Amino acid sequence: MDSNPVIDMLGRPLRLAMIGGGPGSFIGATHRTAARLDHRYVLVAGVLSSDPGRSRDAAIAEGIEPERAYSTVSEMLDAEGARSDGADVVAIMTPNDSHHEYAMAALNRGFDVICDKPMTNTLAEAMDVVRKVEETGLVFCLTHNYTGYPMVRQARAMVEAGEVGEIRLVQVEYVQGGKADEADPDPTGEVPWRFNPVRGGPSLVMGDIGTHAHNLARFITGLEVSEVAAEIGHVVPGRVIDDYGAAILRFDNGARGTFWVTQTAAGVENCLRIRVSGTKGSVEWWQENPTRLISTPLVGAAHTYTPNGPGNHPAAVRACRIVAGHPEGFNDAFANIYSDAAEAIAARRSSQEVDPLALQFPNHHDGAIGVRFVEAAVASSKANGIWSDATTSIEETS
Repeated sequence: MDSNPVIDMLGRPLRLAMIGGGPGSFIGATHRTAARLDHRYVLVAGVLSSDPGRSRDAAIAEGIEPERAYSTVSEMLDAEGARSDGADVVAIMTPNDSHHEYAMAALNRGFDVICDKPMTNTLAEAMDVVRKVEETGLVFCLTHNYTGYPMVRQARAMVEAGEVGEIRLVQVEYVQGGKADEADPDPTGEVPWRFNPVRGGPSLVMGDIGTHAHNLARFITGLEVSEVAAEIGHVVPGRVIDDYGAAILRFDNGARGTFWVTQTAAGVENCLRIRVSGTKGSVEWWQENPTRLISTPLVGAAHTYTPNGPGNHPAAVRACRIVAGHPEGFNDAFANIYSDAAEAIAARRSSQEVDPLALQFPNHHDGAIGVRFVEAAVASSKANGIWSDATTSIEETS
């Protein structure tokens, strides 16, 4: 990360406008940190809250000029599109039900887009975005940030190089405990948007963390889930929203998988974990210990890979910022997604070639496939766990 390809190609950083992520938003601060870490963006405009006053105050506090601290999204997109120094890229981190509206509005005005997951709440909306990105040729980045970890990229590169052999088994879980307290019931009345299925999507746990687990399995293995048999619901008595999901997976190469996500495992913090087993061995990664990738070959001794350690593939080396033995974490991984997207955007805008390793960030195709997986899993669960096709209509995204 020593060089800055964006500056090399454009002579300046990309100008970024943000929608959402204002006061009290954890993910908003994370997006801003990620955008700034490698000096490939400068934040120039924003609508950071649905409340105009809060939005203006928050934008100015982030260093945005007062005249570019806008009250509405349409006002910002129109004004920035008309400026000679207007924003190049729009980042979206609003409630899930508005992702489609804002992404389409930005794409229609010629902005490249970075969007928080899930891409949309429905497959029909997802396909709208896919078609628009394909029609315009603009860059669309979806922030499944766990794919930005160096050791996740090492695992992917090892699979691509055949070091694990043909994939036979995939085990992936994302386990949290934030909704485990039965003395802390779901809110009533005017509920937060995540608890409203119209706004948050058909399944809270699947949209919130299930999409991450699904995307991680796809990213490392290069495989697609062809069928899913799932049980999705709640384990806390009296709860309405989904807090648990489990599934058996069939992949398109014949591999089998297990999938488990929950937010009700008391005491667990943020355990995203994956094991991929092939004919030559296995690799295992755990997000709470992200600087370690365990490789266990069929024959020979186990090996632990570390960031900037010996034996890493170029994709992993590219994702590291500091010398071996120093931990890199969540914000660094998120910044890798932002920085790779910046390189792709700058290459598009300057009509130059992009480093293929910069194109590993999740895109519009990944977003649509993730939405389809959630729909298939929910449909399977409602039908008492029957096998559900997870690929229908997704051929349109290729």
